[in-house]
Amino acid sequence: MLGWRLGISVVLVPCLLLLFWWDSTLGAGAPVLLVFCLLLSVRSTFEMSQLLKTRAMRPCFEMTALCNVLIIFAAWAHSRMSIKAPPQQALLISLGWIAAAVIGGFVLLMLFEAARFRKPGRSMESLGANAITLLYAGGLLAVIAQFRWFPEASIGYFAIGSVIIAAKSGDIMAYTFGRLWGRRKMIPRLSPGKTWMGGIGAIVGSGLGGWLWLTFGGQLFDATPTASSLECVLGFSVTMGVVGLIGDLCESLIKRDAEKKDSATLLPGFGGLLDLLDSPLFAGPFALAWWMLWPPAS
Repeated sequence: MLGWRLGISVVLVPCLLLLFWWDSTLGAGAPVLLVFCLLLSVRSTFEMSQLLKTRAMRPCFEMTALCNVLIIFAAWAHSRMSIKAPPQQALLISLGWIAAAVIGGFVLLMLFEAARFRKPGRSMESLGANAITLLYAGGLLAVIAQFRWFPEASIGYFAIGSVIIAAKSGDIMAYTFGRLWGRRKMIPRLSPGKTWMGGIGAIVGSGLGGWLWLTFGGQLFDATPTASSLECVLGFSVTMGVVGLIGDLCESLIKRDAEKKDSATLLPGFGGLLDLLDSPLFAGPFALAWWMLWPPAS
């Protein structure tokens, strides 16, 4: 299983980078990334809706997917409006559009539950299931997509690559360390497979993966960004690994409470799309803040 997971990761990451390169040739409108994010959002919404169909919860895939599609389109609003503003100001404007779409989606979900109310005991549970799907499969994905334009369009994919590579390197090394040397369980009731040695692996893997990308990955881009100080690069990379691990545990909370092992059976050894996206999605907002306050490359 370890070899299978490593092999799949070796295939998926280059494919993702190739998709990013293709989109970068098509201008700042990012049409390929838009379609990709829409597909990810709809699929993630479907998995979450199926996962949370338990007890009194009745999540509605169609309604929540519609709201999440609107959130993803809102994340592209600033690029379509050709807003001329410094990168940080443009980012805040875009985050404002995303927040407005999330609030609007929540209001629509409230109205939807009001319209289908029949008897007490289900509406609030179902609304909660839909709301967490709204934030998870719509809001977080829209936020990490902002790296296409921030800190600037010429190095946007270099920046988003730093988040994905650091977080997923932490995932891979956490699994490797845990399988090879893991003994003491981290939180056995929540995630029986997580060990403290796996946590150390997440820190080692994210630090190494992030450092390699930020140090040498800039050569793949015309803008040739260069890494900042070593302490900034390692601090950023390790933070992505730790937050990614927390994201993994948070997704485990959802699965365990729903009494499911995986979010879906999309990929053997990995589970569903949510199982692949959990760490980068949670790391995205923290990465944006880090790039704004202390850029690990420029």
